[in-house]
Amino acid sequence: MAVKKVLLLGNPKLYEVCDPIKRDELELLKPVITDLKDTLLDFRKNYSAGRAIAAPQIGIMKRLIYMEIDKPQIFINPIIKNKSKEMIQLWDDCMCFPNLLVYVSRHAQCDIIFFDLDWKKHTITLKDDLSELLQHECDHLDGILAVSRAINGQSFALRSQQKFL
Repeated sequence: MAVKKVLLLGNPKLYEVCDPIKRDELELLKPVITDLKDTLLDFRKNYSAGRAIAAPQIGIMKRLIYMEIDKPQIFINPIIKNKSKEMIQLWDDCMCFPNLLVYVSRHAQCDIIFFDLDWKKHTITLKDDLSELLQHECDHLDGILAVSRAINGQSFALRSQQKFL
């Protein structure tokens, strides 16, 4: 198992914009994808949370997201488009600050355009929690953390206080 250390809030690498992946780098992604999967599943085991992880969260500054809900899905060079005007507000969590929740506003619906491991281009329309999730992960690729998207100064809570929210 290749569980990697997740970079934590305050690490300057988390604020960097990631580089696009080139087609000739696909073969190099396989061990990174394994690391992302193993790290996500380990986090899930320890925190009972975690549906996706972006490569910069483990220090790989490439535009890559691994998501595992019903099945594993890889997003290479994802781009969010066609964001709805309708917004949703929710308590967001992040592997980079595992004991903190942040109240954010996200688009209720959006499209994500990305490449898969065969370099085939896809477009998927995302709604509600999946829309929020992929917006969160794409933010990581642009060096943006959920703490930067907090609605206001009272938008922070410890995970241990979640039952009061």
